[in-house]
Parts: sequence; C-alpha cells; structure tokens
Amino acid sequence: MPFGVEGLSSHDVALFLDNYGIMIRSGFHCAQPLHQVFKLQSSARASFYVYNTTEEIDRFVQVLKEIEQL
Repeated sequence: MPFGVEGLSSHDVALFLDNYGIMIRSGFHCAQPLHQVFKLQSSARASFYVYNTTEEIDRFVQVLKEIEQL
C-alpha cells in the first residue's frame, strides 16, 4: 500500500518508523514514470501479509498518526 505524509519525504517517514521498529520501503518502487506523472518525489510503501499480526498493523497506524501530527 503506497502512501505519503504531507510535508515529509518518504525517506524521512521510513526513518521515523524505523525508530519504532516498523520497517517500510521508500523510493520509486519500480514505478518512476508513474511518480513523474503524479509529480511525486517518492512514496512510502507498507506491505502486509499473513505473517503480520493485528497488533503490528495497529501499531503501524498509531505511529503513522503520530508522524502526521509533526
């Protein structure tokens, strides 16, 4: 699921989440032309799968809300 936080680069978001032990990817994700169309410098991407727990996803959302309030 690609996303962005207004006012922050995807790399800054990734570093902030990393401080909480949450790993995401940031960059172009093999879709640089699409980023250019939407005039995006980069995007962040979280990947969820069967190995993620509900608690991990809830923690991700909680920390992401904290980031958005910076």
